[in-house]
Amino acid sequence: MILRDGLRSLGAAVRLWWAPARVREEGSTPDYRFSLANERTFLAWLRTGLALVGGGFAVDQFLPRLSGTLRLTCTVVLLVAGALCALRAVNHWVRCELAMRRGEDLPLSRFPSVLALGVGVLAAVLVVLVVLGRTG
Repeated sequence: MILRDGLRSLGAAVRLWWAPARVREEGSTPDYRFSLANERTFLAWLRTGLALVGGGFAVDQFLPRLSGTLRLTCTVVLLVAGALCALRAVNHWVRCELAMRRGEDLPLSRFPSVLALGVGVLAAVLVVLVVLGRTG
């Protein structure tokens, strides 16, 4: 029962991604400056996702001496993080827009912290590999 309700809720959220006009059915229209700020945040998350995808391809193409498994792992982690950023961007945009229209607090998310930690750890690993001369 809980799983079915969770899947329905997820399905409803995903449907809003493809029909943003339905967001207008909720509450009242917020000050347009807040909606535009929400959109800028959405675009910033998309840029972050694109940068992670680019970093994944860079690791794959420019670190040929890196062990095949390690290079593949770093590449896949960056590509998946980029995809998650894009998905998170649209989900967060909808959630924030709905919250503003309902007069609620903006939703909190652990995603930025998890992403920052993941990128930091991956960067530290790559720094160690560069220092050890295993990347060039």
